[in-house]
Amino acid sequence: MTTADHSTDLPETHADAFDGGSFYRVADWANGYFGVSDRGTIVAGAGTVEGSAGVDVLEIVQGLAERGISTPVLLRFADILDHRIGALAGAFNKAIEENAYHGAYRPVFPIKVNQQRHVVEEIEEAGAAHGCGIEVGSKPELLAVMAMTPDDRLILCNGFKDAEYIEAVILATKLGRTIIPIVEKLTEVTHIIRFAKQYGVRPKIGVRVKLAARGEGRWATSAGVKSKFGLFVSETLEMVEMLRSEEMLDCLQLLHCHAGSQMEDIRAIKEIVTELAHVYVGLVRAGAGMKYLDVGGGLGIDYRGVQSSSPSSINYTLEEYASDIVYRVGAVCTGEEIEHPIIITECGRAMSAYSSVLVFDILGSSGPKALAGAESIELQDDDTPQPLLDLFAAYQSVDVDKYDECYHDAEQARDAAMSLFKLGYLTLEQRALAERLFWSTCTKVQAVVRDLPEGEAPEDLATLDDLLSGIYFGNFSLFQSLPDSWAIDQLFPIVPIHRLNEAPTERVIIADITCDSDGQIGGYIGETEPEASIMLHSLTKDEPYYIGAFLVGAYQEVLGDLHNLLGDAHAVHVRIDDGSWAIEEIVKGDSVAQVLGYMQHDAGELAKRLSRDCERAVRAGSMTVREARVLQRFYEDGLSGYTYLESDEDDI
Repeated sequence: MTTADHSTDLPETHADAFDGGSFYRVADWANGYFGVSDRGTIVAGAGTVEGSAGVDVLEIVQGLAERGISTPVLLRFADILDHRIGALAGAFNKAIEENAYHGAYRPVFPIKVNQQRHVVEEIEEAGAAHGCGIEVGSKPELLAVMAMTPDDRLILCNGFKDAEYIEAVILATKLGRTIIPIVEKLTEVTHIIRFAKQYGVRPKIGVRVKLAARGEGRWATSAGVKSKFGLFVSETLEMVEMLRSEEMLDCLQLLHCHAGSQMEDIRAIKEIVTELAHVYVGLVRAGAGMKYLDVGGGLGIDYRGVQSSSPSSINYTLEEYASDIVYRVGAVCTGEEIEHPIIITECGRAMSAYSSVLVFDILGSSGPKALAGAESIELQDDDTPQPLLDLFAAYQSVDVDKYDECYHDAEQARDAAMSLFKLGYLTLEQRALAERLFWSTCTKVQAVVRDLPEGEAPEDLATLDDLLSGIYFGNFSLFQSLPDSWAIDQLFPIVPIHRLNEAPTERVIIADITCDSDGQIGGYIGETEPEASIMLHSLTKDEPYYIGAFLVGAYQEVLGDLHNLLGDAHAVHVRIDDGSWAIEEIVKGDSVAQVLGYMQHDAGELAKRLSRDCERAVRAGSMTVREARVLQRFYEDGLSGYTYLESDEDDI
């Protein structure tokens, strides 16, 4: 373990310094896991270790740079992961006590949320005190977990299974694993019966049922009777009879449903749990040996921090979620005089999302405001086209009394100038001048509007900030590191990790370095509604500018792709140690040679081909030996290097 002796005793700033924590609403979405230091930097892990104020994320990034680990980098905070498991178990244990529930609670982590070895190992270690199990949904996940998970932990097997898969599960039972195959289709029951008899095993069996109740939000259609998962109730009863005929009905011990993911409204959760509890009672009445009630996933997190039943948010707390489930399961079972089951949840997003932060640097910027500044322009009335004269007049006339009129005049004149250009009556230089005058006018109008009292700006100027927003180019791939931002418009908190005691001055959108028009973050957390752009600080040549994308520990790493052959970012596992941070493990990101290998390219053969071409060029006299060596060195270093870029100060 590498220990960094960096404490969080940071110098205080003046009392009137800008409050970046409030501006970026850190307290609303961070759930106490992140905050802002006195010097304006993000701190992580506050409260996860007793007495700790957290660790400075900028210091970690700078410390990694000293170790040769550059951004983009994914920081995984083990202490946050540990705390989330404890908080989940604590909420259910409290609800069990308050509701006089007679059963127990077991958290289970769906490995599909994040299959990274360090994450799974950390969950198993931190979850030991809470009996935390693992859920798998495929053969590769089963093979990983079967060898890692202790005998006393649950292994739940969801997803479609063939005969070979089920045979392995039955044999793992003989090995001592507490493993439960959860039936998704009736043919699986036949395989379970066959192999149980063949190997003399009385397995624990589960079944996933399709409910009438549906979830809400983005994944509403993934639950209910149209769900791809599980059996209809009529099929479940057919399964009961199949097991009864083989004298194995006592083996049916677990009932499961797919509730959905990131469920926004607590009312939907209540309906699902109530219906599921009644199905559980029915199976007990039918003679099944029921012990476990698995309510699935669905527990969301409030990415936006607005506490509402809207996308990327939730209208309930962890405590309310636990209390409602425990109360409703207990009430149904008590009413039917049925023993209370062990409640299982598969809340992978709620366990892991907070624990990871993607940090990337800004490489440079562009935007229309760079064209502003028309003070030095002089026009000759006798040969200047009228649209340019109108644009110049609008620019000169902007003031607090007629800013809106000037903006409308500038829009009309700009459109007229573009029409003339397309007809061949405007030169390229005159078109460039029209652009500069238009954006200069917009910038002056924007300055006037910003100084107006709140609510006084005309409605048609409400989008002026977005119109003038620039582009900040981030050294990352959206498709690799934030795929849900692109695929499903998931909002993630985007915040600078430093300079938070300075007021941001630039309204921008953040684009990645892929050559894809979709490669930009399309939505940002606003005060009440998502926004199309974000306020960030101006770039300087004195220091790099670092941005953090927070709450990315669920799904983002495992869903990323190799668009433009940009591979995995470096991943660093950080532990909070007595007010300082310690690096437990550094997992270096993909090299160029590795990603080329994924696409069946042999990096060594490519290097040889280039070397032969260089020798031919030297013999032909079109390249010197020194030039050939420089090119070959660049090529070989590039193959072994990071797929991402290093910031060049001259580009800012």
